[in-house]
Parts: sequence; C-alpha cells; structure tokens
Amino acid sequence: MKKKIVRIKDIAERAETSKGTVDRVLHNRGRVSDEVREKVLKIIEEMNYEPNFLAQSLKTQRTYQFIALVPDPKTDPYWEAPEIGLAKAEKELRQYGISISRFIFDPHDENSFISKAREATNENPDGLLVAPLFYKEVLPFFKEWEKSNIPYVLFNTQIADVNPLCYIGQDSYQSGFLAAKILTFGLPSACTMMVLHINEDLPNSAHLITKEKGFKDYFVKNNLKDKYKVIETEINFIQGESFDEKFNQIINSAVDLKAIYVTNSKAFEIAGYLERNQINDIKLIGYDLIPRNIHYINNGYIDFVINQNPLGQGYWGIFQLANYLVFKKDIAPIKFLPLDIITLENLEYYLDPEQ
Repeated sequence: MKKKIVRIKDIAERAETSKGTVDRVLHNRGRVSDEVREKVLKIIEEMNYEPNFLAQSLKTQRTYQFIALVPDPKTDPYWEAPEIGLAKAEKELRQYGISISRFIFDPHDENSFISKAREATNENPDGLLVAPLFYKEVLPFFKEWEKSNIPYVLFNTQIADVNPLCYIGQDSYQSGFLAAKILTFGLPSACTMMVLHINEDLPNSAHLITKEKGFKDYFVKNNLKDKYKVIETEINFIQGESFDEKFNQIINSAVDLKAIYVTNSKAFEIAGYLERNQINDIKLIGYDLIPRNIHYINNGYIDFVINQNPLGQGYWGIFQLANYLVFKKDIAPIKFLPLDIITLENLEYYLDPEQ
C-alpha cells in the first residue's frame, strides 16, 4: 500500500488547533502553551509525520555552501574513497540547495593544509567537513570556526578537547586493540610484534598515537605483556629511495619477529618487502582496501586489513552537516563506523564501490 503523506493541516485538524500553532511546535518558536505543545507532539508521533524538506527548500530557495577540506587523492590513494563518498552525498543532496566545494591539500605538507584551511575559512561557508591530519596546525582554525559560528564535522582523525558538530570514523583506540587481538591468534607465546608507522609525522598524528596505545594496552589488560614483546618504530622515505635498504636495518634488529601492525594504509610496502625477500612467517595487518593492499591480500602477504570505510566517512560527514543545517535534526557528537576485518575469504564482499 502507498504510504499516505501526513501534512501539517492533518495534524492541526487532529489536534483541533491551527496550522500556525503546529508550525511553531515543529520549529520550536513562538508561544505555545505546554498543554497544546504536548498534544501536538503526541499526534506528530502517532501520525509518523515526516517533514517535506524538498518542498520547504523550494519554497524558501535557500542554498547552502559546504566546504570539504580534504587531502589530495593523487598524493595518497586512500583519499580516493572519501571523494567517492562526497560525490555520492552531493548528488543526493543537490535537490535541497546544497553545493560542495573541495579545498584540497597535500597530506604531507603542513603549509599546504594551512593555506587551504585559510582559503576555506575566508569563504565563510555554511558548514565544513575536515580531515584534520595536522594536529597543531588545525587547532587555531577550530577556535576561528567556533567564533564565526561555522559548524564543522571531523572525519578520519578524532581530536580530543574540541567541539566539532560530529566526528565520523573509527574508534582509533579500539582498532589498535583489535589489531593486537587478531595477531595473537596462532602465534607462539614468546615472539616479537612490531607497531610500524610508515611516512607519518607521528608527533602531529593524534589518531596514530591512539592506535598504538590501543595495541599495547591489549597485552597489558590481558596479562600478556610478559609473553609478547611489542616494539614500535617508524620509517620515512621519499620516492626514489630504497625501501628495502631502510627496512633491512629495522627488521634485522627485531629478534624473533612474527607479526607487524602497520597503523595506516601502507601495509603494501611491507607486503612487497616480504614478497621480494620470500619471507612467509610474518603475519601482517594494516588498514584500507586500496588497490595495492588488495593485491597483497590476494597473494597472501597481507593477512588482515581493518577497513576504515573511507567512502562512508566522506558520505556521512556531508550528511551530518545536512542533517543539522537543512533537516534540523539533533546530531550525536560521535558516529563510529564498524571495525570490519577483511581477509582473502571475505574480500570480494567489500569491493562494491557503493558500500
């Protein structure tokens, strides 16, 4: 059966009041007695009323400018998926007068971020979606956006002690905790595990530090600290440098190394090293279904990937701004996305670009 559309007129007739009174209750404005307000709200719930936001936007001809302050996918392929999510949300929300501009920065250059963040701020948008990769550099902008009453949504990287409209992404601590639990299965109780950060400005990357803490805490909380040795290190290299030469120094100093946890999407760098050196007794876990990681899942050199759903982060980030500004919904301050564990056996079910 076709669902009947409930109008404000229908609610007013049921409540034996005027359409104006119902409108004031819906938008929480003007004077309405508590008795009438309670009666109208009860009828709204009973009739399952859903506002017609399309009609409202056409009537008011209100437009909204959102800005996405995001890293360049040409520099790091991880950021291709959030862009797909942005484009999907943009297509669905265009009818409500919403437009989205991209301000794209180099994820390895703090000055690039500062420059694009300044340009975005000067546009005075209705809302911002931000990937705050550079902790120290983004903090002054938070203050400026709050002072200018510009709501902002963070995705990918959660920042403590700030007041975004919402954070979209994974629980970094729990993802590190989960990675440790996965790697302990099937390993001897006396071996070494490595937490590895690849090409990251670690002191300025709060989410990676949180992942590392979650990983280490797993062993403390499960009384496994004496059974497994956990070492942490980082490797930074530029294009044209030999990754193998740099990593040889690291791996040769790690006695009885049986597992590596890569805290970002670059597990493929380690997988390639393992393949080239025919090393088959080290378990490897990392993040994200980018093409090079998918390749190494298929050939067995990456054992597990924790999917951070970057497409969903971009999509839901824009929708949270729309829900708040256009659809007048209450927004939860955190929207954690699931911690999906991907292996060769279930990989094909996660390759649909619409997911």
